[in-house]
This record gives sequence, structure tokens and C-alpha cells, in this order.
Amino acid sequence: MLHPSYSDLIDVVNSGVEPGEAPIVQSRYSIVIATAKRARELIAGDEPFVAGAAGKKPLSTAVQELYEQKVKIVINNFAEAADEAAKTEEESSVSEAGTEEQGPAEEG
Repeated sequence: MLHPSYSDLIDVVNSGVEPGEAPIVQSRYSIVIATAKRARELIAGDEPFVAGAAGKKPLSTAVQELYEQKVKIVINNFAEAADEAAKTEEESSVSEAGTEEQGPAEEG
């Protein structure tokens, strides 16, 4: 059995959220993904942020770090990021197209 429980982890992660704001984590799935990502970072050689991590499995260390608030979950909104990238690319294309059209007109 995992200690602390998923419910405890969700409560700890969302403890800094102001009333009325959306919680950072709303499901066990989010906790599992965040913890697994941190465990992979530890496996890749990142230093643990908690004492006594030596000899523990990376997943146990990641759970402990999350519970002790040594790491934070940052929500990346991929849809918004993709929209911004597409908008920037679209503006760049329009700008380039406008430059090309003006070039021949100036020569003639």
C-alpha cells in the first residue's frame, strides 16, 4: 500500500490554491503522471530533494518529495501553447508574404 494515500497527496498539492481557483490536481491520474515523471528524473540522475533517499526506490522518493512539497506540479496547457505557436507562425508567414510582394513592386 502506498503511503501517503492518493487523497493525501492531492490535498497536499492543492493546499496552496486560493478559494475559488481551480485546483492544481483533480484526479489520481495527475498525481500518478507527476510522480512517475519525477521518478524518471531521479533514475536519469537528478539529485533527490529529501533526506534518506539513498536505498529507496525512485518512485518512493518521488512520492515523498511531492508529499513534503519539495517539488511542485506545474500545469502546462498544451492547447494554449500550440495555439500561441500557431498564431506566431501565422503572423510570421503573413509578414514574410507581405515582404515578398513588396519587393517586386519596388523594382518595377
